Amino acid sequence: MSGAEQMRDIVDDLLRVWHSGRTGGLATIVRTVGSGPLPVGTSILVDANGAVYGSVLGGTVEATVISAATEAARTGRRGLQRFGVPPGEPGLDSGGMVDVFVEPFSRRDFPEFPTVAAEIAAHRRVTVFTVVWNPDPDLIGQHLVTPKRHATELVALPESDVFVASFPPPPRMIIFGANAFAAALSVQAKLLGYRVTICDSRDTFATLDAFPGAEVVVDWPHRYLNTLAAAGEIDNSTAIVVLGHDPKFEIPLLTVALRLPELGYLAANGSWSAHTRRIEDLKAGGFDDATLARLHSPAGLDIGARTAAEVAVSITAELLAARSYETGQQATENADAIPEFGAYSANASIAL
Repeated sequence: MSGAEQMRDIVDDLLRVWHSGRTGGLATIVRTVGSGPLPVGTSILVDANGAVYGSVLGGTVEATVISAATEAARTGRRGLQRFGVPPGEPGLDSGGMVDVFVEPFSRRDFPEFPTVAAEIAAHRRVTVFTVVWNPDPDLIGQHLVTPKRHATELVALPESDVFVASFPPPPRMIIFGANAFAAALSVQAKLLGYRVTICDSRDTFATLDAFPGAEVVVDWPHRYLNTLAAAGEIDNSTAIVVLGHDPKFEIPLLTVALRLPELGYLAANGSWSAHTRRIEDLKAGGFDDATLARLHSPAGLDIGARTAAEVAVSITAELLAARSYETGQQATENADAIPEFGAYSANASIAL
C-alpha cells in the first residue's frame, strides 16, 4: 500500500476534525532514506483531544512524530522536521532518516479538504500539492488541489520544495458469481484497498444486503464486462475473479476477459475437474497456451483452503504475488544520500 493509499484510511477522521471547527495536527512522511517498506505519503493525524489516527513507524520515531503533530496543532506552526531512525526500528530495519512535514489541520488551515475527500469517495483522481519549504514562511503549508495525474513524491523547485500526494482511483476487483465465496473475497479485497463489484445475472442472489460495501450489478457477466471494457474502465490494475462454474456463464465471460489487452489479475475458481473442462472449452474456442497462461485456474495459492474465508485468503494471496511479480517490486537497499531542503543542515530539523 502506498503512503497516499494509506492516507485514505484516515480521510473520515480528517473530515471529522475539519467539521468540528477545532484544530488537529497532521504529520506526513515526505522522504525516507534507509531500507524498509515505509512509503512516502504515510500520515498521522492527532485530533484536538489527543486521539491518534493512522500510523507512521511505531517505536520511538512514531512517538516523536506524534509529539511533533501535537505541537503543530497547539502552536499553529508548520514545517519540515528530520528524524533519525535507529537500526532495528520498524519500517526502516537498518536505520536511516525520515523527513516529516507537520502542519495544523482545520477549516482555516486546509479549506479545500472537503473537495479532496469528496473526490476520493467518488473514486476520482485527485492530487494535492503542498508547499513544505520556502524562504517565505507564509507560503509554507499552502495547498493546491487538482485532478492531474502525478506521482506521490517530493519535488524540489528553485524556490520551494513541494510535496505531491496523489490519490488515484482505487484498483477495482470484479467478482462474477454471487455466493458465499464472493462475500468472503469481497471482505478481503476491501481490506487491500480494492473497490469491489459483484456481478451475477440472478437478482435473487445479487443483493446489496448480501455484499455490504460492494457495488452489486445484475447482468449477464460477459455483457457487463464488455460494457466496462468499452467504457475504458478496465486497466492493468483491475482484478477479475470468476466464482461461478456454470459453463454457459463462465466460458463467454472468460472469452471476453482473455481478449482484453490489460488486466492485473484474472482467475477462475473451482475443482481440478472444473479446471480441466474450462481449459478444454477455451482451447476449443481458439485460445493458445500462451494466452491461457494469463488465467489463474484454479484460483488461489495451494494452502489447503476449504472454507469460503480460507479460499478468499488464498485468492488474495495469489493476487498479491501476481501483482508484485508484474510490477517487479522487491525490497532493495537504498544507499542514496539524502538531498537538502533549501539550505538547512542535514543534522538539524526545520522549525519555521
